[in-house]
Amino acid sequence: MKRYTTGSLALLTAGLVALAGCGRASDGGAAEAPKDVDTSAAATGTLSVWAMGTEGEALASFAKQFETANPGIKVTVTPVGWDVAHDKITASIAGRSTPDVSMIGSTWMGELAKSGAVDPTPGNVIDKAAFFPSAWGTVEVDGTAYGVPWYVETRVLYYRKDLADKAGVAPPATWDETKTFVKALQKAGAEQGMQLNYTVGSWQEILPLVWQQGGSITGADGKWTFDTPELVKALEVQRSYFEEGLASNKVDPASFPASFFKGDVGAYYSGPWMIAGMEKDGGPGFAEKFGVAPYPKGSASGTSFIGGSDLVVFKDSANRDAAWKFVRWLSEPATQAKWYSAVKALPSVQAAWELPEVSADERVAVFGEQLKDAKTPPPFPTWDQISKAIDQEVEKVALGKTSPKDAAKAIQAQADAVGTGL
Repeated sequence: MKRYTTGSLALLTAGLVALAGCGRASDGGAAEAPKDVDTSAAATGTLSVWAMGTEGEALASFAKQFETANPGIKVTVTPVGWDVAHDKITASIAGRSTPDVSMIGSTWMGELAKSGAVDPTPGNVIDKAAFFPSAWGTVEVDGTAYGVPWYVETRVLYYRKDLADKAGVAPPATWDETKTFVKALQKAGAEQGMQLNYTVGSWQEILPLVWQQGGSITGADGKWTFDTPELVKALEVQRSYFEEGLASNKVDPASFPASFFKGDVGAYYSGPWMIAGMEKDGGPGFAEKFGVAPYPKGSASGTSFIGGSDLVVFKDSANRDAAWKFVRWLSEPATQAKWYSAVKALPSVQAAWELPEVSADERVAVFGEQLKDAKTPPPFPTWDQISKAIDQEVEKVALGKTSPKDAAKAIQAQADAVGTGL
């Protein structure tokens, strides 16, 4: 099941210029105060909703439950591919033809908030305290919330449990133990002890290594900080797996996950959607052959990356109150638990994790624990450009084309050139 990943997405530069011409605030001034929603009236009218990926395919039928509870409302869902979603939203903002509600990638919020097109979250229908704090951080920009976290995902360690049992090793708890664990998986039959991503989206594996040392990618002045000992160390750690033959930088990515099913790969880091994929595509009995474990800890923590998708209401919505009532319904614990059953999207609302639909699977519970210690990049409008720069330098390091120190300097130079966008 494919989820949102950041990658080749254009920034909102042209859209921001157009929006400024429309009189919306895009100059970084004071945020507009959220306006309450009228909760006394029933939700009526028609709502247009855009959703991507698996959610876009499943939401239309799921939303009929909301329609049943609100007979005067009609929800029209338009599925949008992730590969075109960012540009489609940008164009709709510039042309003032936005939907009422849209799902967005969690790292887009900074640029969308700056556009002035997104409605601040009304406090009388949405309770900030209900969500994982790290998830709420994906919708908050300069102290103002825009939208809500819809579903969340974080990364943990997937491993071949049968190979670990054969080798007599338990999942690693620290960086040092991870190498010992990976070597044991190789001795038990895996060609690659660990599969590591060093191409598109590789920043999602590098940043946790920075955070796990107590490092940060921003300083006290709010500017980017990449040329740091922590980033250099993170790049050195990943590179060491390739140099020591524990991971390969020559294997065709298309061979995965078949390579994991065959036992050629012993472990990898990924998100919760892979549980269903492993069980479905691994064949009979494969569900018993793999396990998941929390991210191994560095010198400071075991912090992982948190991603997922948020829901926003656009200011041009002709049916704002109904739009927010729909978002509130999607944020209710019971609804989130049912949504998990439908598409395996992890709830952003903490109370939903106590319901049987979510709590029944012990492997899912590992993700719930990991979410308590997970971070996301700051909601800066230029993050897309920065993430590409990180990916490019990570690949160079993995292929031996540059050193970790030079890569950190190159990323910092790119970051200094584009700034934060605020």
